[in-house]
Amino acid sequence: MSLTLILLRHAKSGWDDPIASDHERTLTDRGTRDAHAIGAWLRQNRYLPDAALSSDATRTRQTMQGVLSGLNQTDQTQYLSALYNASVDTILRLIKRQSAKTVLICAHNPGIGFAAQQLALTPPQHQRFDDYPTAATTVMRFDAADWSDIRQGTVTDFVIPADLNQ
Repeated sequence: MSLTLILLRHAKSGWDDPIASDHERTLTDRGTRDAHAIGAWLRQNRYLPDAALSSDATRTRQTMQGVLSGLNQTDQTQYLSALYNASVDTILRLIKRQSAKTVLICAHNPGIGFAAQQLALTPPQHQRFDDYPTAATTVMRFDAADWSDIRQGTVTDFVIPADLNQ
């Protein structure tokens, strides 16, 4: 049996509101478009999450709304404060508690990018994988029956919004 993990960094956000905290930052227009485009790309490639976990920050919530719109899915996401600026260890701990076959995690750098690097058996040949820009998305498969058994997986896809024809 195989398991599929989708690791998504939130889409482009702005600093337009000088009063808003980092947690309250919102997506830019580009970020909103990028989130929808990533969702459509996931749907077109049949990377359909059975479960989704996201940081509870405004920009990750908005990213998930856009992604789910592109996927044509309703929002069943678990929004967790533990994923706000989460470490790799926290992200891995949350992944290993899952039971769904395909799991999507939406979070922040540096944690989400480092998690992708740590879990990838072989990194993709993409110049932006190491810096994991906004809305970067890695899809990887694990030959395991249970998330608690995963070590490293095979990267089946990596995409950033600039790769997509929007």
